[in-house]
Amino acid sequence: MANFFSKLINNLFQTSEVADDSFYEDLEDAMIMSDVGVTSTLKIIDAVKSEAKRQNVTTTKEVKKILHDYLYELMRVDSSYYDFEHQKSIISVIGVNGVGKTTSIGKMAKNFKDSGKKVILAAADTFRAGAIEQLREWGNRDGVDVIAQKEGSDPAAVVFDALQSFKSKNADLLIIDTAGRLHNKKNLMQELGKINRIIDKEFAEGYRETLVVLDATTGQNALSQAQIFKDACQVTGIILTKMDGTAKGGIALAVQSELGIPVKYIGIGEKASDLKKFDAKEYVDSIFAE
Repeated sequence: MANFFSKLINNLFQTSEVADDSFYEDLEDAMIMSDVGVTSTLKIIDAVKSEAKRQNVTTTKEVKKILHDYLYELMRVDSSYYDFEHQKSIISVIGVNGVGKTTSIGKMAKNFKDSGKKVILAAADTFRAGAIEQLREWGNRDGVDVIAQKEGSDPAAVVFDALQSFKSKNADLLIIDTAGRLHNKKNLMQELGKINRIIDKEFAEGYRETLVVLDATTGQNALSQAQIFKDACQVTGIILTKMDGTAKGGIALAVQSELGIPVKYIGIGEKASDLKKFDAKEYVDSIFAE
């Protein structure tokens, strides 16, 4: 899950015994190289240094525990983060092309359906070529209804149709595959705003969730994308894809530390079951696994 990060961190702790300035500089380098980013790295190291000073700690072995505990507290997932799974909810999923947005939606739909939920998908990413057909394929595979119009249609009109179906079929979850275009923030905000107004009007009592899909292998680019989406709408969580491949692993810390957006799901493979709820203990333990 964080193999690159883990190698750098463990090598540092194995080769250094005294937590001096040189050690902290090397720790800073290791974290920045692992996609934690400069801002988050400095914030984390300052906190660790302060706690080490408070405890009068001087060895790297003791600092390792302080760092582990700090990262766990930073990434800890509250059970309330998944309240939307247990009530009638509208889940909007956004993300740029190529991050695995539609695939993540398909996996979510299958997992929810397998757990006994009635799920409807809305193909509201109407501008990306092939997006509607891709979602339909997932719907056919999962046995889930997909509400769609033709390519280039008004996304809000698709959402309106999907909400009517959601209500008439008494479904549990409506997952909306929505905007992924970042080149014009004003258009993005207008599009998402229009969709939210439709939801307000047609199903105001529904629980809302807005998830941003990020490709973990893109490092700080992913953080920039998350910031733009956060500026455009009320983001409630992150889906981090490709955490099994070449991802360095630190981007999860950066998103949580800098933006305050919790990572709720991670993708670690091709199967639907490979989209998992984020486990903070498992993630942090993987960083320090020798």
